Amino acid sequence: MMQNNYMRSLFITVGFIVFSCMNTYAQVETGSLLTDAELTLEDAIQVAVANNPEVNRAILSVRDADELVDIAYSEVYPNISSSLNYTRNIEIPVSYLPAQIFDPNAPEGQLIGVPFGTDNNWQGGFTVQQNIFRGEVFVGLSTSEIYKAVQQENLRAVTQQVITRTRVAYYQVLAAKEQLRLQETQIKRLEQNLNDNQARQRAGLVDEYAVLQLEVQLSNQRPQLIEARYGVDEAYRNLKVALGIPLEIDFEVKGTLNSFDIIAADVESGENAGIKRVDQMNPFTFEKKYGEWASFIEDRGDVRVLDARLNLNEKEIQAVKSRFLPTITASYNLQWSAAQAGSPKFFQNSAPETAPNRIQSLAINISLPLFEGFKRTSDVQRAQIARKDIEVQQRAAKLAAENEIASSAERLNRSYETAAARKQALSQAEEGYQRALRRLENGVGSQIEVTDAEVQVRQAEVNYALMVFEYLSAKAEYDLATGRVPFVDMKGAE
Repeated sequence: MMQNNYMRSLFITVGFIVFSCMNTYAQVETGSLLTDAELTLEDAIQVAVANNPEVNRAILSVRDADELVDIAYSEVYPNISSSLNYTRNIEIPVSYLPAQIFDPNAPEGQLIGVPFGTDNNWQGGFTVQQNIFRGEVFVGLSTSEIYKAVQQENLRAVTQQVITRTRVAYYQVLAAKEQLRLQETQIKRLEQNLNDNQARQRAGLVDEYAVLQLEVQLSNQRPQLIEARYGVDEAYRNLKVALGIPLEIDFEVKGTLNSFDIIAADVESGENAGIKRVDQMNPFTFEKKYGEWASFIEDRGDVRVLDARLNLNEKEIQAVKSRFLPTITASYNLQWSAAQAGSPKFFQNSAPETAPNRIQSLAINISLPLFEGFKRTSDVQRAQIARKDIEVQQRAAKLAAENEIASSAERLNRSYETAAARKQALSQAEEGYQRALRRLENGVGSQIEVTDAEVQVRQAEVNYALMVFEYLSAKAEYDLATGRVPFVDMKGAE
């Protein structure tokens, strides 16, 4: 109970992250994500986006890109600096000059030491430097914005992948729970049949061999029950890793695969409502044509990241080429200097002859690099090679995208085509099992018929659950392949 309370308080404090830097994200209502230690698919997605380390790192990259934009603009603004210097000459510097300067009758070559300077010297002022023209600076402004766009697209792509992994992990938990439920149901059937046959044996209606068959069958099923329980634990651990939460937190996921109808627009079971809502955010039309699949490629996260990287590379090429252009800068200097003999008198009016002297200057500097070896030329060629590499990656990504969309769409089509047959087979198997039991009770059937009917029911239940799991997993991959993942793209959330 204490662990569940801890988990509840943890999830209550976790809200869905509002991506202020990405206006294509849809905000989900915040609040309590957990009720009575149960987690819906929608809540799981919110927790994963808020806690997953990959998403958090991508958000930090976007914030870092914001700072890089400010750094780029700082190159356009003037650079203003100030300085203040005080020097105390303990001994006045002496320079040697020809003595004839002061005494024409002095011998030739005689030098005399003359002190230059004062005991106290003050100097201070301001310097302003401004870039008038520097190619890399102006290209860097647009480059920083594009770099930020690259990080935003990367955040979008990472979030899409995290949400898809969370959906698949959530469905895997439902599949493991369904496998455990079916195994428990199978054992209960065998135990009930064993009890009935033991009663029939005591009544002399069946022999000992019929009872032994059920005992052997029951013994073979118990290890599978243990494996199914471990399978549920493993599926929960994988989901917790996808959510980015501690493994010691316990909760129950909502939903059942055996009552989920992939064709119906509504759900029969209320616990499947969240799964159905997420499933329908990006509608899929049965037998969608290949031409329509190809139109979704531009929405994929990896393709959009490569497009943004290509734009960034173009700016890099421009920046490298701008190094061949001259650089023009302007500087303004305003300085005050003062001197005083004797003991320094701070913050007192100076004599007119020692009043501060003001100096102003304005300079224009033009710099044009003429030859630096072949470095600049090689830098341009390297940037152009990088552009070609990105273009090759784009072609490969689009080819892979077409295949992923086609494969996931074909899996969805296959699920649609087999759904009705799987559902009918399950209903028929259940009816056949009940008939076999009645035949055995009436003495016209055999235990072999009941055993065969049990196998058929279990196989039909497994096949239906696997079909639903296959559909939900394929739908999650289809949303990722088309770049329309729920809670990331407005088009997918509408």
